[in-house]
Formats: sequence, structure tokens, C-alpha cells
Amino acid sequence: MSRPPGFTGCGFLPIMNQGTAGILGGGSPGSFAIRREGILSYRSALSTYRETRVTTAGQGQLIIMLYNEAVKHLDEALQLSDHDGRAEPACIERFGRAVVKAQDVITELMASLDFERGGDISHNLFSLYSWFSRELTEANIGRDAARIAGVRGLMDELRSAWLQIVSSGADASACESVGVSIAG
Repeated sequence: MSRPPGFTGCGFLPIMNQGTAGILGGGSPGSFAIRREGILSYRSALSTYRETRVTTAGQGQLIIMLYNEAVKHLDEALQLSDHDGRAEPACIERFGRAVVKAQDVITELMASLDFERGGDISHNLFSLYSWFSRELTEANIGRDAARIAGVRGLMDELRSAWLQIVSSGADASACESVGVSIAG
């Protein structure tokens, strides 16, 4: 059996150019430090971009970001489930982490409600978010993807409503009438 070009005699370690070796810690002295600085610079730039995106977003955009994050984590939990709607045994820890992260986002949404300005809408959203949290707790305990899918569907509907509000330009007034206040 012939080996592809670039493979050493051990059969699985590719011969790396200096740049690739630097990422993995090999190569010439100092190459790792150069590559590592590049990675850290990228992470720093990405972190700065995300921070700027959040601090410059309007109230409605922040709410949409929160819904996007919750839906992302719920999707992750659903992907870790088998065809019977249960978490795969090998993925139980990741499943649980994804559910807890979605619950953390829902807690942020609950904390953003202003009951004085939002009236009944804020109270109704709070009740809905509380129900989401309870459902996700039960889903996590029972590894129940059906419950997660139910919460995910409702979160997606709420996200769609906020997308319509923000795209119509009613962002600030809608946040005020719903009683949402997210400090940026």
C-alpha cells in the first residue's frame, strides 16, 4: 500500500510545514510563539467584534441575539438526541450543558423585563419564560428531546415576532411598550 506524499514512516504523522508545525507546537524555535500570538490576536479581535456588536445594538437587536443564542443551544441539544428523542448516552454531558446554556439565556430574558412599563405583556412573557425554564429542567432530567423541541418552537416564534418588530423600525417603542430593558 503506497502512502500519500508528505507522510512519514510511522504512517499517521504528516510532515508539516513550519507554519502548521507552529500551530501544533513543533517546528523551529519560536515558531509556536508566532503562531500562538496570531491565534490570540484573532481571538482578541473576534471578542472585540462581538463586544462592539452587543454594545452598539438596539434593545430589540439584543433581544433577537438572546433568542438566537437560546435557539442555537436548543438545536445543539436536539442534535445530540437519538431517533427516539432521548439524549445519546455518549453525549449526555454535552446535552445537559446545551440545555443549561439555553436556560441561562432565558434567565437573561426574564431579567430584562420591566413590569412597570410592560404591564400584562411583561407578566405574560415572564410566565412563558418560567414555563420554558421548567420544561427545560424536566427535559434535562429526563433527556427528553420532545420537550426541548416544544420550547425551541415557541422561542423561534417569539424570535420571529421580534425580527418583524425590529425590521419595521419600531425597535425602541416596542421595547418600551413590552417593558424590556437590556443594559448595553
